[in-house]
Amino acid sequence: MPTFVYMTRCDGCGHCVDICPSDIMHIDPTYRRAYNIEPNFCWECYACVKACPQNAIDVRGYSDFAPLGHSVRVLREEDKGTISWKIKFRDGREKNFVSPIRTTQWGTIKSPSEYDPPSADALQSQELAHEPEALHIAALPTLSPKQFTKGLK
Repeated sequence: MPTFVYMTRCDGCGHCVDICPSDIMHIDPTYRRAYNIEPNFCWECYACVKACPQNAIDVRGYSDFAPLGHSVRVLREEDKGTISWKIKFRDGREKNFVSPIRTTQWGTIKSPSEYDPPSADALQSQELAHEPEALHIAALPTLSPKQFTKGLK
């Protein structure tokens, strides 16, 4: 479901531009409003939807779950820590989906430069940065080389 922007709601803050991983959200230089320059390249991560303080970004629904004539409305409710999806069908029925989201204050996530540089051992490890402590586990599960060949003939 690629995103689109309601120009009357957008105030041009640029949060969607900053957070879009595919770099397709842009600010129109004339009207100072956000827009999706290439909906076909949308990753459908909805980071822009979640980041928009004006609830100005919506999504186009696919026909497999929302048939022709429907509308899909996304609502970010920061005070509840949820994102809600409201699908309104042609016959007037509405279906609501509510999902929890992790919300942090804008700009509170540390940048990579604020972390200590990795040790030589960490650079040789297959673990990602801050694993497993960020996952709140003692160690990541591992397989021995013999387990990789188990069942092969």
